[in-house]
Formats: sequence, C-alpha cells, structure tokens
Amino acid sequence: MARPALPEHVTRRLRAQRLTGPPAGSPQEVTRALLAVQAQDLRGARLSVRARSNALSAADVDAALADRSLVVSWYNRGTLHLVAAEDHWWLHALTTPQQVTGNRRRLEQEGVSPGQADRGVAVVAAAVADEGPLTRPQLRDRLDAAGVPTARQALVHVLMAATVAGHLVRGPMVGREQAFVDAATWLGPRPADLDTPDGADEALARLARRYLVGHGPATAQDLARWAGTTLGAARRGLAAVAGELADAGHGLVDVAGRTTPPAAGSVPGPRLHGPYDPLLLGWASRTDWVGDREGIVTTNGLFRPFALVGGRVVALWSLAGGTPALTPLAPIGRRDLAALRADAADVLRYLGLPESPLVVVTR
Repeated sequence: MARPALPEHVTRRLRAQRLTGPPAGSPQEVTRALLAVQAQDLRGARLSVRARSNALSAADVDAALADRSLVVSWYNRGTLHLVAAEDHWWLHALTTPQQVTGNRRRLEQEGVSPGQADRGVAVVAAAVADEGPLTRPQLRDRLDAAGVPTARQALVHVLMAATVAGHLVRGPMVGREQAFVDAATWLGPRPADLDTPDGADEALARLARRYLVGHGPATAQDLARWAGTTLGAARRGLAAVAGELADAGHGLVDVAGRTTPPAAGSVPGPRLHGPYDPLLLGWASRTDWVGDREGIVTTNGLFRPFALVGGRVVALWSLAGGTPALTPLAPIGRRDLAALRADAADVLRYLGLPESPLVVVTR
C-alpha cells in the first residue's frame, strides 16, 4: 500500500535536516548545517550525526571534539548542545544570560550558598586554565578540597555556573568521560563586539539565518522554542534577515532560493535515530513526525530512540547489552523491517560494537 504523501513543508524540513539529499561527509558538516545538536546524551548526539552522514563512525565525532572543531556546552534552553567551534561565542552570548537566574536558584536548592558558588566558579576556572582538560570527577575533587558542596546535583550546577560565566566548554574525551577545558584557551578569546548593541543585533540575525538553514520552513514561534529566546527576540532576528527570506506559505518562511519543494516521494529511507534527535526538538510542534504518539515518544521530558519510516515515527528502539531491540508502535512492512535490520547493523558498526541481530519486541 502506498504511503500518503507528506505535506510540502515536511519534505522541506527533512531536506533542511540533512535527512534527504546528499549525506554529509563529516561531523562538522552535520553540526554546522543544524547549528546546534542536542547533546546531554552524547551517544545521542553521535547518532544524530550518523543519521545525517555517510561512512563515518562515532570516533569521528570524538576526533572533532579533540581537534577543537566541535565543542559541547550549555546553550539553547539551558541544555547541552554540540556546536562548531566558531559558533560558540556568539551562541553563548545569545542563549546563556537567561540561564543565570535559574542556575542560581538551583544552586541554592542544592545547598550551595552564593559565596560558595562564586568560590566554586573560581576554583573550576583556575583548574582548567592551569591544568588543561579535566573530567567531572577531577573537578569534583578540586571543589571538595575547596569546601564547595558537590553532592546530588550541586556539582553539575557549579559547572554550569562556570560555563555560563564563559570559563568552560566541554572538549575532548578522556577515556569514557568528556573533559572540560578553558574556553578562551581552547577556542580563542570572546570577541569584544558581542558586548556592543550592533554585535548583539548581528548575533540575533545570525541565529535566525542559521536556524532556517537547518530547520526551514519555520515560524518565529518555532525559532523561539528551539533557541529558548523570547518570541520578540525571534521576530527581531527574522526581521533583520527579511531580505534573505521567502514566504513558504501558511505563515512559514524559508531561506530565499530554497522554496522549491523536494521531488515527490523525497522521504528518508527507514532509519534508527538516537535519543534527543534534532528532528523531535526543532519546532514548536513535533506532530508532523509523531502524529498522536507524542506521549509515547517522550516520557517525563526524555526523548527516546525511535525508528523513522516514510517520514513518521513508527517504533522505539533500545541498545541494552549491545543488542538492538525494536518495539513497533504501528505495523511495519517486511521491506521496511529489513531496512531497519540493516540500519541496526550500521548503528553497531558506527558505535564500534560487536554484531548482534535486531530483536523485534511484540507488545
């Protein structure tokens, strides 16, 4: 049975997300195209790169973190994202000021006084500047020695405070841990023009432009939701680049010259996506991909790995013990299931795990 055609704006978004068309050739290409890839689950970020590229491995993402071309830090919505190094400072300037109040509140809730928080930020900043890449356990030791609370979530919020202040980014892998580094040493100093009104306006325009490259067509509401800015800021950013945009219909705008829809039937082949994939986080609504299954795909704010067939979420999957397991949410045809089995094998290859056949879980 033929699948119903996807709406035009959906096929355009799939192309903008690099899920149709030529696959990317590097982790940097994927990340620059999408601007920011959610990365509080680093394996999920690696899998987001896999779904949009060809002939790469998770080790290529780790190599990009080591050579300073990609970094991870807290940006949009106070959430960890993978970004290209050249995008760090301006995106940090736009998305971190609104995190300060919430970060202070969480520190107090975790029993960290303002004085202890300030001391903790100073300790962490000095440690990464003087000693090079340091893992979270190593920074915990430095903070414990300085009498700064680190129990429960206190450590995370002290590290976030130091990051928001501009001292830290997450850089290379050290064993299984991603290490923190001094931002200015690793990436170069923060550009002074970001602190000027013109610099701030240019950053907002850049945000709007780059968002549409990876997510268009979209609305100001979509941009505000994705970036964690106010709706007014999103509208100002889009207004600043209005001459570069085109009306895509139904209140949507897109990059000028890209309004011709992809060819009919331009949908990605059956593929397994990791947790927190950008496809579920890029717009104010994810109904286009999940339909009426939103409560199944996300539970308590957790975005689980899913299978996409014909541009729709049709199953969840897991990788417990190195064995891929698929739980269908809708009937999956024989050919599509065969394609998902092959893609599961590629997931294992990509992650450097031993071969193991896909298990289909019946509900």
